[in-house]
Amino acid sequence: MPATLPDARTAHPIVLPDGTPHSGTVFLNAVIDHPRMEIGDYTYASDFDPPGPEEGWAARLAPYLFDFAEERLRIGRFCQIAHGVRFVGSAANHATRALSSFPFQVFSPERMHGYAPDTRDTVVSHDVWLGYGALVCPGARIGNGVFVGAGAVVRGTVPDYAVVMGNPARVVRMRFSDAEIAMLLRLAWWDWPPEAIARAQPALEAGDVEALAALAP
Repeated sequence: MPATLPDARTAHPIVLPDGTPHSGTVFLNAVIDHPRMEIGDYTYASDFDPPGPEEGWAARLAPYLFDFAEERLRIGRFCQIAHGVRFVGSAANHATRALSSFPFQVFSPERMHGYAPDTRDTVVSHDVWLGYGALVCPGARIGNGVFVGAGAVVRGTVPDYAVVMGNPARVVRMRFSDAEIAMLLRLAWWDWPPEAIARAQPALEAGDVEALAALAP
């Protein structure tokens, strides 16, 4: 049977052996409509205690990303977000150059408008795996193909295809050689048509960069 990809618009893409959809795993594009979030197709999140309709997945993952925030949370395609991952957006930050960090402005509707001591976007690139309980800090920029270890606290810029762990998260190794990483970035398989990605699954699963290159559309 030829390999296929699930419909990217499916809310619950995993079907259990008994035929029921797994309610704790969702394609985020199918369940999130937030003006400050941009999420690529096939990116999913899993949670052992999935949020109900009152909370929703956007608030669960990024509780400080308000509709009126000046920042954005950008997540690429084919990312995998484990239980307990949180994005602490820039709107959660307090002023650090004043004499006090107390947010006096937020207690006054007139002064609250436009109050944003930090407006940095948070960017997660394509095919990133965020492990159990990882915390992504304001303004973080995570490269393509990154593995973020369980419980890691990520800030700053993480290079493509790095494995990071710890608090603060540090690069413990690179997943591939420099030449392989350069090739993977040129191929950008996550942007291929779904049918081409489906055909490339054996190469992707085998870690065979040359085989993947031979299948490029």
